[in-house]
Amino acid sequence: MEGPTWVSYAAVWLATVALVLLSRRLRLRRRKLNLPPGPKPWPIIGNLNLMGPLPHRSIHELSQKYGPIMQLRFGSFPVVVGSSVEMAKAFLKTHDVTFASRPKTAAGKYTTYNYSDITWSPYGPYWRQARKMCLMELFSARRLDSYEYIRREEMNAMLKGLFESTKKPILLKDHLSTVSLNVISRMVLGKKYTDGSDPNAIVSPEEFKKMIDELFLLSGVLNIGDSIPWLDFLDLQGYVKRMKALSKKLDRFLEHVLDEHNERRKGVKDYVAKDMVDVLLQLADDPNLDVKLERHGVKAFTQDLIAGGTESSAVTVEWAISELLRKPEIFKKATEELDRVIGRDRWVEEKDIVNLPYIDAIAKETMRLHPVAPMLVPRFSIEDINISGYDIPKGTRVLVNVWTIGRDPNLWEKPNEFIPERFIGKDIDVKGQDFELLPFGSGRRMCPGYSLGLKVIQSSLANVLHGFTWNLPPDMKKEDLDMNEIFGLSTPKKIPLVAIIEPRLPPHVYAL
Repeated sequence: MEGPTWVSYAAVWLATVALVLLSRRLRLRRRKLNLPPGPKPWPIIGNLNLMGPLPHRSIHELSQKYGPIMQLRFGSFPVVVGSSVEMAKAFLKTHDVTFASRPKTAAGKYTTYNYSDITWSPYGPYWRQARKMCLMELFSARRLDSYEYIRREEMNAMLKGLFESTKKPILLKDHLSTVSLNVISRMVLGKKYTDGSDPNAIVSPEEFKKMIDELFLLSGVLNIGDSIPWLDFLDLQGYVKRMKALSKKLDRFLEHVLDEHNERRKGVKDYVAKDMVDVLLQLADDPNLDVKLERHGVKAFTQDLIAGGTESSAVTVEWAISELLRKPEIFKKATEELDRVIGRDRWVEEKDIVNLPYIDAIAKETMRLHPVAPMLVPRFSIEDINISGYDIPKGTRVLVNVWTIGRDPNLWEKPNEFIPERFIGKDIDVKGQDFELLPFGSGRRMCPGYSLGLKVIQSSLANVLHGFTWNLPPDMKKEDLDMNEIFGLSTPKKIPLVAIIEPRLPPHVYAL
């Protein structure tokens, strides 16, 4: 008895000494590191106590005090926030490779087939292949051009639906979400699985839209278990339970989609891909891929394409119309440009956008003030690095707060006001090279479908302005319009816009 007892005490004593020495070494290492400035973290929770319901706004306020590069601690993990053009360029361009990975989150694990999609997959051979597939196959200029007829047909359907809803209150986002969802469904899935016309459909249109909304919300929430791993099993906010439930629903739908596509391809020699799922399935059959594309990977990419192509355009156009309802003079300038360039006998086509600089300026100003992803998707440092004299250790999570950059008074005159004219005559685009305006991100992890999103945003905005006069309901003044947002992977309006529209073109134009 005495032997084992003495050994046990000795083991405990040695373990304690080892822990003390290790903690001292970590403290000494921390002391030697020159970390960015930031608020002092609390034990266990770090700086999570400083995060309100809209974390991008909370972080914006902190950056006003601590500067353009700031160190926070979310539970067990260090977080560095860049809030200036210089810091955005450092993280997304100069040291892009160092910050090209993603942190492990519950959303990535449970809603994207264990990090198998484009958004959450870690930096490495799998992700590099996925990016190549997007750029060379899924979002190539040739393929997007080949789908223009789909975007035109669905735009016409939306405009017809709006015309039939004139002179009564409408929920604008419903119309915008429907056109976005129908466009992306036809491009990605080959048909409108969600328009209610398919007798074999396994989800209703309403249920599918709810699933997409839930996916965006859960992908952007501040889940406590992501920051304090030893509390993860408790699922204190219930987010993981919701993620698992959502994942089952989405997987059931995606299995149905893949089964239908495989049935269509079966036995057909030299089958020509009709949509993006066909392309993905052909790539999955390719023995020359560097990394085998498994069935769960095809489903993860398909889900990414549907969600990414649906939310951003609807959210942006709703914000644009909301801002314009508060400034009727901008409406007037926009319609004057449309009447001059397009005339009053036809609708706006994608090829017309290049000749509509004021419409383009409205879109850019909306994306400046209301970026869909206000802090972009989090990045993750894969090695130790020094930026602007500050040490950023390997494993640090990195946020680029484009919401703050869009409100920087050193970049923008009257930054909190909606002024499209600031972009007129300025060579600033949204393609990731002008770091004062990064609605789609920049660098290797930039949104691969930004060109499609931009086409739908510009075309939707131009046509709803060209075809209709917009007003608030009679019992609402422009000062009453709520401009608050909901935080998630995207930031839609907290209270959806309700408006009343009237036709502004001759009757024959609406005979679509």
